[in-house]
Amino acid sequence: MTNRLLLSFLFVLSNPFCGTGIGQTPAPQPATQKETAPNEAAVVKVERWASWRGPLGNGTADETANPPTQWSETQNVKWKIPLNGLGHSSPIVWGDKIFLTSAVPHGNKFAPIADGAPGSHDNLKVSQRHKYVVIAVDRKNGKTLWEKTVNENVPHEGAHVSASLASASPVTDGKRVYASFGSHGVYCLDFDGNIVWKKQLGQMNTKHAHGEGASPALGRDCLLINWDHEGQSFVIAFDKKTGAERWKKKRSEVTSWASPIIVEFKGREQAIVPGTKRIRSYDMKDGSTIWECRGLSNNVVATPVYADGIVIAGSSYDTKNIISIQLENAIGDITGSENVLWSKQTRTPYVPSPLLYKGYVYYLLHYQGVLTRQDAATGAELSGPFRLNGLREIYASPAAAADRLYVTGRSGMTFVISHVDIPKLHSINKLEDSFSASPAIVGNELILRGENFLYCLKNK
Repeated sequence: MTNRLLLSFLFVLSNPFCGTGIGQTPAPQPATQKETAPNEAAVVKVERWASWRGPLGNGTADETANPPTQWSETQNVKWKIPLNGLGHSSPIVWGDKIFLTSAVPHGNKFAPIADGAPGSHDNLKVSQRHKYVVIAVDRKNGKTLWEKTVNENVPHEGAHVSASLASASPVTDGKRVYASFGSHGVYCLDFDGNIVWKKQLGQMNTKHAHGEGASPALGRDCLLINWDHEGQSFVIAFDKKTGAERWKKKRSEVTSWASPIIVEFKGREQAIVPGTKRIRSYDMKDGSTIWECRGLSNNVVATPVYADGIVIAGSSYDTKNIISIQLENAIGDITGSENVLWSKQTRTPYVPSPLLYKGYVYYLLHYQGVLTRQDAATGAELSGPFRLNGLREIYASPAAAADRLYVTGRSGMTFVISHVDIPKLHSINKLEDSFSASPAIVGNELILRGENFLYCLKNK
């Protein structure tokens, strides 16, 4: 994109609600902190993006990362490979290995099965058996190292037309990769694709049969699964090496799609799990509740972010709210207490999770192209909001590296935006695929998982 064209995209005035405009519908591009394993002791440093929200769990890349700012189908594509089946799970990376999951329909088609869920609408009905697969790809050249089928069945329900049967992202500790297909099983595999252990947790019945999507979280010793649905909800922790159940706690919650996070504060591991009624913190040793707070909505999707003793969680469905919670002295019901540092009830996130980067929290309105930037500690909004003209449906969560934000829409466009007081558009890039999975950033590479292809982008 020439400088003249780029300047024409900057700060296009929008309506008063949306504040400053960034970009407009573009033409295709012409061809021209020290990290450790998730909550583990120090290990040999390798390039990694070990969970769907990156090395810090908040969308931020390693401080040495420097991914490309411009690409197209013919520019800065290191490799591109077709994908089998459908999955909206995000890719994860450890060294030269990329892991992702997919659900692959196979066999003869049959008459679509009605899911029978109350309020069911806009769903893809089941009409084939499915294989649930974990895939390892060589990051150097895009070759598939292995593809392991961990289960095969006829799903009891499908998913929303915008979702998939493999929407939960895997996580790795550098020795094993953990993948959850919800009703279709939780699996621990070694790096050669062998199943180390597996668990069947029963049948999840989601609201409106819209499908499952909460990703597992990995702590020092345990793998955590959140099982919020229209039946008896619970959160459960497994020994990550053996699969033995460590603890299980019932939850008075309905369906959510938000993934839990595990944080360590003053030497204590906390599992922070959003929910419709309350966001709660569980002690990873025994599952006891440390604190809880009201304020989120039905249909919680966005995953919280954490840094420096502060948790930020948001939702936007029947209730709009984003809240900042201080962990210092957080015990019991902290609703309305001094532990709630700030809250806001406008332009809050729904599908994409917030991004916490260098002291600022960024989030998108619902799943639309309106970007808010706030001071994470105080909630102060010094500028904006900013309209990302041309991005209208965003499911991927934003990521950041090298003082830049990467915001990818389902249309195939990614906006690269500068991390400054008044964000400026760096570039708009278009690929011929639809993207719901969040980006992975490792070293000088940006890895994007589309519905049809997996891309590795790098400056050439």
